[in-house]
Amino acid sequence: MKIDIKYGKDGAQRIDVPDKNMIGIFYPKDVRCGDPGKVINDAIDNPIGYASLSDFLKGGKDTVFIVNDRTRPTPTAKVLDALSERMDLRDARYLIATGTHRDMTQEEYGFVFGAHYAKLKDRIICHDSKGSECVRLGRSKNGTDMEVNKIAVDADRLVIITSVEPHYFAGYTGGRKSFLPGVASFKTVEQNHKLAMKMEAQSLVLEGNPVHEDMMDALEVVKGKSIFSIQMVLDRHQDIYKVAAGDLHKAFDRAVGWANEVFSVPVPEKADMVISVAPYPMDVDLYQSQKALDNGKWALKEGGKILMVSKCREGIGHATFLDQLSSSGDPKKVLEDLGKEYKLGYHKAAKMAEIMVWAEVWAVTDLQKGLISSANMRPFDTVADAVSEALRQKPDARILILMDGSVTIPKVVQ
Repeated sequence: MKIDIKYGKDGAQRIDVPDKNMIGIFYPKDVRCGDPGKVINDAIDNPIGYASLSDFLKGGKDTVFIVNDRTRPTPTAKVLDALSERMDLRDARYLIATGTHRDMTQEEYGFVFGAHYAKLKDRIICHDSKGSECVRLGRSKNGTDMEVNKIAVDADRLVIITSVEPHYFAGYTGGRKSFLPGVASFKTVEQNHKLAMKMEAQSLVLEGNPVHEDMMDALEVVKGKSIFSIQMVLDRHQDIYKVAAGDLHKAFDRAVGWANEVFSVPVPEKADMVISVAPYPMDVDLYQSQKALDNGKWALKEGGKILMVSKCREGIGHATFLDQLSSSGDPKKVLEDLGKEYKLGYHKAAKMAEIMVWAEVWAVTDLQKGLISSANMRPFDTVADAVSEALRQKPDARILILMDGSVTIPKVVQ
């Protein structure tokens, strides 16, 4: 079977896998999407927990929109198209929920805001976790010092535009995540992400997930604040499947159900080799691409091989996690050392090292081979080379491919 594996924005790598070795190619589920404008407008016109958006905005003197940065596929511009028919968009400010990510390029700003960017650019503020003024809101039940961008705290009307899909340690993106880590201080994000080291912090898990609980605590202390959310679930082509608007928590709960319909995917068996692709734009760097590994592990046999395919267009991302992952050739030792102290990024190294303890991690990226090797991964020039090596080692190896590994959660159903 000849298969094209996406690589980068427009590229592809072809592989040829014997039919007898193929378990299958898996994507998020195909779902029927309606007209995106109608889906968005219907949700805004029928909000959960509010009479209407105009009712929500009435009397507001400082309206702030929190929107995702370019590392998320959220179609913010389409929502702004709909909102522009209901309000003057210049009556609000726009805070980019970067978390600890870098500022966006001009091209990325254009992608996020679409045709509205030129008119709004002087109303846009990019959150800087280390430089923005943040307000301390108290401490969470888990001990996290909650410090959030003053612009969000001072606003008398907050509108959150986001998307909901599985997240490897927060359970799901969306909802509360726009607030923490989206517009939180570096210190707060670091303390929150330390909780990702716990086994309960897993994809699709909210109850008992300490990271999710921490995020909910951050919103609890601003309970009296008026927040209106527009939360989208996309299909595998990044088209809009469903939209829930209104009360942040109720809309999030509804979107989680829809996200499961799309991203939780049954597979018939565990594989000897899982090829998990981080497609554009999730291939921005190694730090973000790790999600494809974490999702792919659910379909992998113990002792198997998982191949991460990601261009890693901008390099490593947070260097801290790679330093830790490269600190020893023994993943067990890496995990032991990670448990002694915590810095932001260590959770990423821990999640990768956990897999390396029981499976081989291979990679096809644009990164230097030496860098990949030092981090306990085996580098390959092409996906075809990796498949050939896997079949050389085990001619009857069963191979499974996740074409959108960053958001596909395989569930073995036998």
